[in-house]
Amino acid sequence: MELYGRVAVVTGGTRGVGAGIARAFLRAGATVVICARRPPEAPVAGAEFVPLDLRDPAATGPFFDAVAERHGRLDTLVNNAGGTPPRLLADGTAAQHARVLELNLTAPLAASLAARPHLRAARGSIVMIGSVSGGRASPGSAAYGAAKAGLESLARSMAVEWAPEIRVNTLVLGMVRTELARLHYGDEDGVAAVGRTVPLGRLAEPADAGDAAVFLASARAGYVSGAALHLHGGGERPAFLDAATCRQRGEGDMT
Repeated sequence: MELYGRVAVVTGGTRGVGAGIARAFLRAGATVVICARRPPEAPVAGAEFVPLDLRDPAATGPFFDAVAERHGRLDTLVNNAGGTPPRLLADGTAAQHARVLELNLTAPLAASLAARPHLRAARGSIVMIGSVSGGRASPGSAAYGAAKAGLESLARSMAVEWAPEIRVNTLVLGMVRTELARLHYGDEDGVAAVGRTVPLGRLAEPADAGDAAVFLASARAGYVSGAALHLHGGGERPAFLDAATCRQRGEGDMT
């Protein structure tokens, strides 16, 4: 029970990756508070749910104050809330793209600032949930990719400014099989086909993300701060390998 006696807030923890993270923290012994705009369709057993719109700064501060008062402390903030509908840049307005940036970058910043006094008192940690979209071209979700790139940069700076009291790290996720996977990858055959493009042969499960987040929040990662842990099953196979006509190792030079 690595996190026994600890209190964690998981934003957007009602489904998908967030619910997987919440369940992993519960298994590790933590008290878990989930916040989201709407109640979960299927409650995460053992977790406390509090409605909160993270884009409302007037509500964010009182939420964290209430959590710390109710439970006596706050040890970990997992900034998981985020996402975007598939949308090409030219198909959306500047205001629509700005809302994606607000949810995926500005809201985690606001939540971290609001939680900071309580995390500092507990010498706790923040786990940002990033994405491989922040480190590569992200057609169809460009604003989301830009926000995730900014989130990882924010975490690195935050780790320096708020040390040594608070550790800050980013969990950089690749493709995860959630309830919404069909929107991005299609039916079961599509999900399986996409999974075969991953070196480990499958998409991640929410539980995989949860176990990694628990590690970053635990004492086992006590000297880990300002880091980005990539959870992507080995990444993406370079396209040129499939296009090349010279396939045998040792044929030709690579520079």
